[in-house]
Amino acid sequence: MKTVWITGSSRGIGRACAEAFAAEGYAVAIHYLHSQQQAEELCRHLLAQGGRAAVFGGDVGDEASVLRIHREITQQLGEVDVLVNNAGIAQHSGLLSDMTVAEFDCLMAVNVRGPFLCSRAVIPSMVRRKKGVIVNVASVWAQAPASCEAVYAASKAAVLGLTRSLAAELAPSGIRVNAVAPGAVDTHMLDCYTAEEMRDFAQDIPLERLGKAEEIAQAVLFLASDKASYFCGQTLSPNGGLWMP
Repeated sequence: MKTVWITGSSRGIGRACAEAFAAEGYAVAIHYLHSQQQAEELCRHLLAQGGRAAVFGGDVGDEASVLRIHREITQQLGEVDVLVNNAGIAQHSGLLSDMTVAEFDCLMAVNVRGPFLCSRAVIPSMVRRKKGVIVNVASVWAQAPASCEAVYAASKAAVLGLTRSLAAELAPSGIRVNAVAPGAVDTHMLDCYTAEEMRDFAQDIPLERLGKAEEIAQAVLFLASDKASYFCGQTLSPNGGLWMP
């Protein structure tokens, strides 16, 4: 049985990924920072369906925390075969000039330092075994103009840069690194918008609706599977046509 570690998997896209991987027979390492109750509920749900799962809490932006989480996952579920760097925040939506340094540092710690630390934790084992997959969750705003989302867009662009370069670094060791860059997805990250704003936003999308977390999870699952065995350093962007290069 393969093991997948999905950061930020107590809700949203991460939860959908956990359910998708569990359905494919993976042992699932469910990770949370604040949403312990939701993470434990998801774990019980997966176990009730006959899957194998465990819950791990901690800050992906903190080195000691990441090392502890990785050690506990290895002890309880085995070595990590697939890492999904999904944890991310978008705590500031507004003018760059209104963003504080503390908000900048917090966003970068989760969105950029998190994938760095988690990837660094699993790479030695993957290199030793000559196999493994890392899937980074970025955003369509890493590729398209994003007014009032400048720092968030920059953080996700950094994730895409990490993806491409790390893919070239690890490919000779049999490890594939790819990314998913979702468009607007109906998750808690959009809770700051009113229902009217959400409807207006959906009308700007060619498919005229927001994405579903389950749809993004299927893209992640594909990149982790043998069906994507020749995908290396690539970015899939399920975005409903929101932005087309």
